[in-house]
Amino acid sequence: MKKEDNLKLPKQITLAKFAGFCYGVKRAVETVKKLKAENPDKNVSVLGELIHNTDVIEELEALGIKTLKEIPAHGDGICVVRSHGESPEVIEQIKNAGFTPVDLTCPDVKKVQQKAVELAKDGYYVVIVGKSEHPEVIAIKANAKLWSDKVVVATSIDQLKPFETEIKSHKKTGVVVQTTQRITTLNAIVEYLTSISKELHIANTICQSTAMRQSEAKELAKENDLVIVVGSKKSANTTHLAEILKDITRTIHIENDTELDNYRELIEKAEKIGITAGASTPQNIIEKVIKKIEKGE
Repeated sequence: MKKEDNLKLPKQITLAKFAGFCYGVKRAVETVKKLKAENPDKNVSVLGELIHNTDVIEELEALGIKTLKEIPAHGDGICVVRSHGESPEVIEQIKNAGFTPVDLTCPDVKKVQQKAVELAKDGYYVVIVGKSEHPEVIAIKANAKLWSDKVVVATSIDQLKPFETEIKSHKKTGVVVQTTQRITTLNAIVEYLTSISKELHIANTICQSTAMRQSEAKELAKENDLVIVVGSKKSANTTHLAEILKDITRTIHIENDTELDNYRELIEKAEKIGITAGASTPQNIIEKVIKKIEKGE
């Protein structure tokens, strides 16, 4: 690279305090590594990606920890239930296949599952505010559906409209939220449900780590002319961060430092750069991003 191609320096770079691994993700990654270290002769597998980060998955595979796309007919060793959680039915399937299950569902996610089950048992029409295809939401819904058929998932009023007549006629409606959802999404749905529900119970189950991360990132965006969000494009909490910040200041979402080259001109023009990262982004990836900007590479 020619010297004149270097990014213009100096830059004022501010790293968010709540950037990178949250408690649930840190616990899951450390526990899986410990399981393999303590059971070197056993197969250690994870059903689905442990967290939404390619670098971490590759690191685990290098240690001999396999990622299973589906439960095989016959298995052996340890099978980990990832931080997003699973339904009791899936955990039974893991046992029946011959695995020893280890449940590493994030404690905050487990609380949402339990709340959804509680509402379903108590006769509420359960509304899960979240993305229907997200593994966390799939597990929450599966747990609630064991107790009631009146369970629906939505991230917008339009997605709830087809169920309006059912909700209106039902005695009471209960709301739980995917832990990484935006508070604005919850607020819009609650406002709508208030107008059509006879009785409404809301459990704001957005986890504290997500709430603090989003709140801090908003302040970061106000103080900088560019914010870089680091983390997987498959990570819900990371993509929500980027969506929130784009309304405040110029924002780019990258998975790692190699993608900085795609935004060279934007970075060169920025004097004050804020950096935040999703809950499944390892510290070493964040550090590589900062170092690349500092060096002007």
